[in-house]
Amino acid sequence: MSEVPLHTEEYGTNEPTIVLLHGFAGSARNFRPQTRVLKQKYRVIVFDLRGHARSAAPEDPAEYDPENFVEDVDRVIAKSGATNVVLGGISMGAGIALRYALAKKSTLRGLALFSFPASHEKTTTWAESFATAIEERGLEEAGSEYVWGGGRYDADSAKWIRQGFVEHRPHALVNTLRRVLAVQPRTKDLEAELRAASVPTLLITGESDDNAIEQTSSIASFVRGATHVSIPGAGHVVNLQKPESFNGAFEDFLRRIEM
Repeated sequence: MSEVPLHTEEYGTNEPTIVLLHGFAGSARNFRPQTRVLKQKYRVIVFDLRGHARSAAPEDPAEYDPENFVEDVDRVIAKSGATNVVLGGISMGAGIALRYALAKKSTLRGLALFSFPASHEKTTTWAESFATAIEERGLEEAGSEYVWGGGRYDADSAKWIRQGFVEHRPHALVNTLRRVLAVQPRTKDLEAELRAASVPTLLITGESDDNAIEQTSSIASFVRGATHVSIPGAGHVVNLQKPESFNGAFEDFLRRIEM
């Protein structure tokens, strides 16, 4: 694995340090409603994942194996000098955050998983077909079919989602789809590891995000003492759709683990 240059942003100074991981085809910008609030009390680090937005995008498909994303998180934390870390992530970022927590065991003060990614045969088929669509038809047409088209979002949301999506390098999204999203493990297959986990854990889902709720409910049943918060009126991009409710639930969790 090469050391991929990563676009990193840091706000605030107080401990604990909160590190947040965005989702597929997103960027550190997706957490602006959180950094504006959290930086007043905590140190917050956000970064563009490898292959995304302003970070470098290696050509080698093997550079997009999940273990490399985990090592990037470890590198960002190590370079920050933080020893008191709460790691959070949304969607694909939540999947990476959980991989990190299970790989690094007791190195975290807290773990926060938002809109945890789905994992089943349909997800694998979707990721593979999406990757092929990008290769054959380009980002604009593939994105319209698989992301912002089909009336999934209102006009304003679709505009912002498209703008973020098309800034990415096609090969990076293709490799991320095939080597990360298509192989997302089912949480029930991680039962033994999750039951052994001891890090305080927060789970947040939008009440209409059925795929995330299925995986999240499984995590909640396995992780001792995990807190699951459902946000009314929200779907998959829960932190952007209902930022006040989301921020309130996250801050409650942070206060509890500081006690």
